[in-house]
Amino acid sequence: MSDSGKGQALAIKLVARHIEEIRRHGEATYPHECCGLLLGRVVSGEKQVSETYAAQNSREEGAQHNRFLIPPEAVREAEQHARLKKIEILGFYHSHPNAPARPSQFDLDHAWPFYSYVIVSVRDRKSEELTCWRMRDDRSCFDSEEMTRTEE
Repeated sequence: MSDSGKGQALAIKLVARHIEEIRRHGEATYPHECCGLLLGRVVSGEKQVSETYAAQNSREEGAQHNRFLIPPEAVREAEQHARLKKIEILGFYHSHPNAPARPSQFDLDHAWPFYSYVIVSVRDRKSEELTCWRMRDDRSCFDSEEMTRTEE
C-alpha cells in the first residue's frame, strides 16, 4: 500500500466493465461465493480501479456457498502482477449467494482497514445489488464506501 492510501476514508471509482466482470464472476460461480482483487492506484484521495483480478475460492467444499478464501500464494501473484504494472491492491470483491450485498460477521473478522470490499448479491444465478464497504481503522465495523462508476 502506498503512503497515499493511508489515512481516512477514500472513495473508489470503477469502470463499468469492471462492475460487469464482478457480476459475471458471481453468476458463474453461483451457488458458491466468487472472489477476487481490485487493482489500481490512489489518485487525489480516490481509489481508481484499473483492473479486476479473479481468484479461485479455495475455501473447503461445503463452506464455499457462504465463505471465501483467497490463498496467500494467489495474493502474492496478484501483488507481483500489480507491481509489474506499477499499480497496487486496492481491495477485494466477492459475492453473497442468496444473501444481501452487506458485510457479514465473517467478513468483519477477516478484513483489513484501508481496503475496499465490493460485494455483489447473486440470487438464482442473477446478480443484483452491488455495494462497496471499508472497514473502520479501529476494526469495529464497516462503513459504506462511496463508489462511482465511469464508462471508461
